[in-house]
Amino acid sequence: MRERSVRPCLIESEGMGSFTDNPFAVLTIVVAPAILTNAASILSMGVATHLGRVLDRRRIVSTQLAGLTTSLEDRMLYQRQLIGLEVRSRLVLRALRFFYLSAGSFGAAALISLLGSIYAFSSLHVGFTTIGILGLLSGTVGVTGLVVGCTMMVQETRLAVHGLTQEVQAGDELVMLRARFGRDHIGSD
Repeated sequence: MRERSVRPCLIESEGMGSFTDNPFAVLTIVVAPAILTNAASILSMGVATHLGRVLDRRRIVSTQLAGLTTSLEDRMLYQRQLIGLEVRSRLVLRALRFFYLSAGSFGAAALISLLGSIYAFSSLHVGFTTIGILGLLSGTVGVTGLVVGCTMMVQETRLAVHGLTQEVQAGDELVMLRARFGRDHIGSD
């Protein structure tokens, strides 16, 4: 039976030389989490802006609802909009939290990878394996956060489109009623 030599796969493999042969190998391990950190940060900025827009829309609908003195149907329409906007704002806030978690996880993965590259040059391969596993876990948390956050944003977008569709349909119905019965008989905004 042939005896196999055991060596850490990240330090030296058949196709790649060791870190001492190729100093750019360390950069490739550190760059991937750095790029993903940038992606998570950009998503966070966009989602934060989106959250502000949803909250602004909630304020507008609340103000319109407070100023209504017309029919119960109009009040119900605005109250349904407020409920939908509340659900949307919660989804966006949760997605934003996941994107922040991702950015932090990817930042940690980049730092852990850098520390791991230091261990690769030393003779402490046990420490290298432990740090490699920590880096992998941190990256996995980051990717999971991106996937969950993006899924929440897709749900929020569906709710937004549904809310806009309902608002347009209600507006169309109001226009038809006003055309049919006259402005004096139908509540106006």
